[in-house]
Amino acid sequence: MKPTLSFHTETFPASPLGPAATIPDLIPGASSKIRTMFFLDEDDEIYENYGRTATSYPYRKYESYSRKLEKKELMTAVLENDYLRAVFLPGLGGRLWSLTDKTTGENLLYTNDVIRPSNLAFRNAWVSGGAEWNIGVIGHSPFTMEQLFTARLENENGLPVLRMYEYERIRKVTFQMDFWLEEHSTFLYCRMRIFNQTREVVPMYWWSNIAAPEYEGGRVIAPAAEVYTNPGKAVCKLPLPFIDGIDISFYQNIPKQADYFFNIPQDAPKYIANLNKDGCGLLHISTDRLKSRKLFSWGNNPASANWQDFLTENAGRYVEIQAGLGKTQYGCIPMAPHTAWEWLELYGPIRTSPETALAPYAQAEANVRKAVQHHLRELDPEQKLTATKALAKKRGELLCFGSGYASFENVIRKFNGEPPLSEHLDFSGQISPRGQDYSFGLAKDYEKLAEFLNTGIFPEPPITDAPHDFLAGDTLHRRLAETIDMNRDNWYAQYQLGLSFYTRGDVRQAKEHLFASNSIKENPWALHALAVSALESGREKEAASYITAGYTYRKHDLSYVKETWKILLLCRSYDTVISLYELLPEEFKEESRLRFGYLKALSYTGREKEVLEVLDQTDFVLDDLREGETALGALWHSVYKKVHGEDGELPQRYRFDAAR
Repeated sequence: MKPTLSFHTETFPASPLGPAATIPDLIPGASSKIRTMFFLDEDDEIYENYGRTATSYPYRKYESYSRKLEKKELMTAVLENDYLRAVFLPGLGGRLWSLTDKTTGENLLYTNDVIRPSNLAFRNAWVSGGAEWNIGVIGHSPFTMEQLFTARLENENGLPVLRMYEYERIRKVTFQMDFWLEEHSTFLYCRMRIFNQTREVVPMYWWSNIAAPEYEGGRVIAPAAEVYTNPGKAVCKLPLPFIDGIDISFYQNIPKQADYFFNIPQDAPKYIANLNKDGCGLLHISTDRLKSRKLFSWGNNPASANWQDFLTENAGRYVEIQAGLGKTQYGCIPMAPHTAWEWLELYGPIRTSPETALAPYAQAEANVRKAVQHHLRELDPEQKLTATKALAKKRGELLCFGSGYASFENVIRKFNGEPPLSEHLDFSGQISPRGQDYSFGLAKDYEKLAEFLNTGIFPEPPITDAPHDFLAGDTLHRRLAETIDMNRDNWYAQYQLGLSFYTRGDVRQAKEHLFASNSIKENPWALHALAVSALESGREKEAASYITAGYTYRKHDLSYVKETWKILLLCRSYDTVISLYELLPEEFKEESRLRFGYLKALSYTGREKEVLEVLDQTDFVLDDLREGETALGALWHSVYKKVHGEDGELPQRYRFDAAR
């Protein structure tokens, strides 16, 4: 059959994501404070810690979800030929949700049976399953739970192409992904492009994260003799396949959660394969730009099993195989100004033999490489990448909108006398076919900001309205700073300028404008930012006072209430947490993070027995349990010891430290 592209609406069991947070993410995450040691060679060049971001600002976090399942309709985009059926979810960051080998009926990917947000991503919420595209900043993409711009077009042979794209605000780059199937090919083609249109060198990150079935007796093979990994004290380079006496290519042998980055030689083919015991499975090949591959395992211990169960209902276990621009995920890599990076990824089945699945690693890799080289001769990815350059610049028919900010960024560029973002990408639906005199379909609040660029008059909403967006970027900062005298009595202008200074590290000027904002009109937004500033400076009583005052305005706002709990607990204001919790409406009392904060506060005020009773007599679950978080187990250990005078054995259901 000739390849087809079709769009459908399908119903999935899903937990409600909830609204994005109303307050900005200003408190650095725990991982941002960790400085890993590195013991590597002088030519490894992994750019350790380069480009790390402390918070998700200006993106809002998603942290008001639950684990309760409902039916949710999502759009799917389906590419299909005689050999493959690829299903995408444009509303979940464009994720490739399943890839079915039609000759066997086997799904080559791990597809979750639920869409259940959990706290593993840059903006908190994330779901497991499929292949996820991660851009710009270290970690899971800012767009992993977002709708991407989605378009369709045709290639030079008249075959349908699915395109998804966005503008990433932190690195200020556009990225696009073009997907298609060819009539007689067993591989899905994925043509990726990142365009740095700025005048600056920017830290760049891309990793395609592929959830793959964890086969009984399964194995991951890549063309490397060494891996970068962190066995405990520092990142180092170790020979494959044995690490601490275990052949880690057989992933079911890996005892604890671990990352293994394959150090692939420059002249080697770029691939990774997930094989079952018969030597068959998924093969991922790319052009040379995507230089690295990674195996991630949750490990094989009780905590690992808990994590795997936590993320799904009945879909079972999985491993991740990944492909990235840099050698590792310990740092970004520098991307030159006015530069586009392009590469091709290919996803399809591989069939070797049971002997390959069991052979010593070097022999297994040689057998897989033989199959890969056959595909390379047939597919010639480097030539295909060059041949499709015109496709990458071809305009598509826009079907779904992505972020509202992208079109506003074009307004900013026009204000600066710069060309629009990637002119072949429609960020508004109203770009002139001539590529000139472009107009933009802006949301109302962005229209007001567009007017501000020209008039200098900043919009001023009521303090009861949550901020529409958080300003970032030099143009908006400079324009607001130079017009602040005109807006000196505008509480919102003072607040946004204060935020902008704070996120740039200028705490003195930030506080000046935040105080001005709160003096003009006491408001929960400036009070929150002042609380964070005081907390970061070690002034805990002051921070608690600010956030408690802000809370009085936003008792109905779950994200603000959760932030209040977070700050009060960091300030050790346990009595305040207890008194506020007991006044909450019932639906908020049942929210797991708020209840956990209450239990934690009780444990510090002589009520350990009550806490232990709750933890022992209920299956207490933190809906937004963070990856690597041990707080729940630590609380149980603490109260058990205080009640019984000795250490106890942590119940299995509270074990989530998969790194141990």
